Amino acid sequence: MSEDGSKPEPFPGVEPWEYTLQIPRELCAVTVCRHTLRAILSVHGLGGVVDVAELLATELVSNAVRHTKGPVSFRLLWADGVLRIGAWDADPTPPAPTSRPAPLDQEDGRGLDLIRCCSDTWGWHPLPKEGDSGKYVWCELGAAA
Repeated sequence: MSEDGSKPEPFPGVEPWEYTLQIPRELCAVTVCRHTLRAILSVHGLGGVVDVAELLATELVSNAVRHTKGPVSFRLLWADGVLRIGAWDADPTPPAPTSRPAPLDQEDGRGLDLIRCCSDTWGWHPLPKEGDSGKYVWCELGAAA
């Protein structure tokens, strides 16, 4: 507890922030999101998690771009010592996690496994946006500073 009896902030002086990037449904957008993420985290003093955050963002955004039709958004949110990375797409179909890892000779199918292994938590929920239905798939990295 602080002197005034309030609960101390996990990272004093670090205000919550959020960035959302509307991206085209093109594979080159994944690279743009990675570079944008790196710049945002560096500016906010969170360079220590850039590599893991880039991997997670790559998987989330590439899934949205490759497996859906329509608009895609990339989102970064920092609050209470937690970095949330997410991707929204216009397809309401839930992500399909597998019960076992993809075979080694298969080139895809490991995205959600990587997200599950490299983040503290992940999930998804339906999310309407601008009159369209869709879903938001996210993951979190705690105590990222």
